[in-house]
Amino acid sequence: MKLSARLFCTVTFLILININLSAQDLQKYFPIADSIVASSVLNRTGYKWLKELCEIGPRNIGSQNLERAIEWAKQKIDSLGFKLTLQPVMVDHWKRGNFETAVISQSTKFSGKKLNISAIGGSVGTPENGITAEVLEVKNFEELRNRKNEANGKIIFFSRPLDPAELNTFAAYGNAVDQRTRGALVAAEYGGVASIIRSVTTKYDTVPHVGAMRNYVDSLPKVPAAVLGYADADFLSNALKEEPSLKLTIKLDCEILPDVQSYNIIADLTGTEKSDEYVIVSGHFDSWDKGDGAHDDGGGCMQALEVLDLLKRLDLKPKRTIRCILYINEEHGLDGGYAYASLSDSLKLINYAAIESDRGVFTPRGFTADIDSANLSVVLNKMQSWVSILNKAKIEWIKKGGSGADISRIKNSKALIGYVPDDARYFDLHHSDNDVFEEVNPREMQLGAAAMAILAYLISEVGLE
Repeated sequence: MKLSARLFCTVTFLILININLSAQDLQKYFPIADSIVASSVLNRTGYKWLKELCEIGPRNIGSQNLERAIEWAKQKIDSLGFKLTLQPVMVDHWKRGNFETAVISQSTKFSGKKLNISAIGGSVGTPENGITAEVLEVKNFEELRNRKNEANGKIIFFSRPLDPAELNTFAAYGNAVDQRTRGALVAAEYGGVASIIRSVTTKYDTVPHVGAMRNYVDSLPKVPAAVLGYADADFLSNALKEEPSLKLTIKLDCEILPDVQSYNIIADLTGTEKSDEYVIVSGHFDSWDKGDGAHDDGGGCMQALEVLDLLKRLDLKPKRTIRCILYINEEHGLDGGYAYASLSDSLKLINYAAIESDRGVFTPRGFTADIDSANLSVVLNKMQSWVSILNKAKIEWIKKGGSGADISRIKNSKALIGYVPDDARYFDLHHSDNDVFEEVNPREMQLGAAAMAILAYLISEVGLE
């Protein structure tokens, strides 16, 4: 027993020494973190880049604006002196068109009332004269199945709101967005002639919040899909209670076009010792054609690019290569994410770790990490030991969780990491005309860039083993 106790004490003492040594080694990164935060917040470089990017306009896939934005990014990266690669990617091409209208066209009380409507990405258009039909309001797919005998020839109105009682707005969004992604398919299954939904948003206004739907299937009719502003969805719902037989006319001239070539934009700050190992920082470069894509995801892209610039201007030479990827076509199907993952597999690239910013550029809160179960405790504990350093940029925690849509396609990484800012306001703006540069707070955005730079540098220097 005495021997066992003595052995236990010896092992405990050695563990404590190792912890203390580790803490002592980490002390040198506190002043580096201070420098990164100060340079980011004082210079506002990424924020200035974002202003330039947003002045080009929204970057919907296949658009001339997106082509101009890619050329702008190419010139910016060249001017900063980083290695540039443009990876060709074939992407979907969908065009909104010139008009999208909704009006209550037959009603004893509400005739002529116009509603704010926008086509959902990937939708077909309506006939030239539009679609006029009665409206069947349902909350979810189960209710539609139960009322399928009422659905034939109707415009199906999915009116379930994002749950305001769910404090995690991303969880609330996830619980409501199936209406947008699958509504048109389910409506067609039961004989609906069109699908309209309530905007999936936390903001009570008349601004439609758009997004993509799933691709049509050959076994079902291709019916148009659109979204109403939240307040107008309320108006329609109340009007239907008074007059269930009113008719709505919707007109959309959107169209699905052949695929086109675009590019992932890749910039590298080459590592000094392990240059063949990549620490990725990333966002997605395309946006919806509403607003100018400032929070989703222009700001995230500029944070990722500024990580490289922050390290370079502070003369910090990372051991591993810091790779910035501005992914293309996240919004319509993750084409850029799949393309980079495929390239990585074919070239056997060592994507050591990856960080993605695609939750807006609000105040930093933490990072979530998707880590292989075999290495979970080691990698997560190591990253959590850095929180006191990352707190210089207002990071409060690192925990197990999802990463990001694009980087989630990468295989054999030590950790796939999602940057998590405060989410209270994100869905006020998401996929809408509200998502403009003026809604970005420069200090919040720059603290996020600093947080990503500190984490990328720590991973490069200390490693995750």
